[in-house]
Amino acid sequence: METEAQRSPLVGPKWKKVAYGGMQPGYDDNYTDDTFLEAMVMNANVVKRDLCKVMQDSVSISQYLCIVALVVIVWIQTPSSAIDATSLLLLDASFLFIGFLVILLTTSQLALQLFFHYLLKVSFFITGLYILAPVYHTLTRSISSDSIWALSVSLLIVHLFLHDYSSCTIRPPPGSLINPSLVSNISLNASIVASLLVASRLSSRLHIFALMLFSLQIFLFAPSVAFCIKKFSHRLHLLFSLVLMGVTSSVLYTKQQMLFRLLLGLLVFVSVVCPYWLIKMQEYKFEINGPWDEAKLCFDITE
Repeated sequence: METEAQRSPLVGPKWKKVAYGGMQPGYDDNYTDDTFLEAMVMNANVVKRDLCKVMQDSVSISQYLCIVALVVIVWIQTPSSAIDATSLLLLDASFLFIGFLVILLTTSQLALQLFFHYLLKVSFFITGLYILAPVYHTLTRSISSDSIWALSVSLLIVHLFLHDYSSCTIRPPPGSLINPSLVSNISLNASIVASLLVASRLSSRLHIFALMLFSLQIFLFAPSVAFCIKKFSHRLHLLFSLVLMGVTSSVLYTKQQMLFRLLLGLLVFVSVVCPYWLIKMQEYKFEINGPWDEAKLCFDITE
């Protein structure tokens, strides 16, 4: 049987790689020269990750877990009248004021006209929420409380699983048009429906309005405030996250021991275990690049 070495010519034109052009004279169409693999590159695009850097990047996820945990503890304490409507309204006003203050102090690109535009939108949102409070009050009257809490927990898990955590690190400038993905919209809608279900079990319409305002401004407003802090100073963002973790852990430890253990396990898993797994898996990454790869067109579009 004729081997490949016997099929290759002893004399004639030198073989070369030809992408388009058919057969080369004197060579079979499936002939491969020994120099074909000289241009092979191993792991050219593999990013070497540092464990400390990956743990710092995971802080944004741990931070949002703590924010959601604070919302849950307020949900639990409100139906039992541990937090009355007046206290909850004061808490809403404080968070709203602090949020706008942080955005003004940390975002230099935010113009005064844009700030008043946001303020006008928030005013319309609060007014509409107050008008619809009586509707929320009778929305789930025929549903048992156990079903409401089970559905709320399920929706909150969906919200955490589908939440766009990249928005904590990448966000367009204020005033620009954005097109949220379908997954992020589902996550946001799940949190809104869960807030509505919990608020509908309250007896006072003012209490319903206060709880809905608290939940929605946390789910809608808190990611933007956290992003502004991180963009202004990474160290300030880390300090804010550590303080938030400490406050959340202390509150849950005094109010809900089970939620405290659950949150502590999630924080350790997200901030320590997952980064360690990612670093260890980098050792098994194997990437081959060579002249056989498809060409990648890169365009530098500048306005």
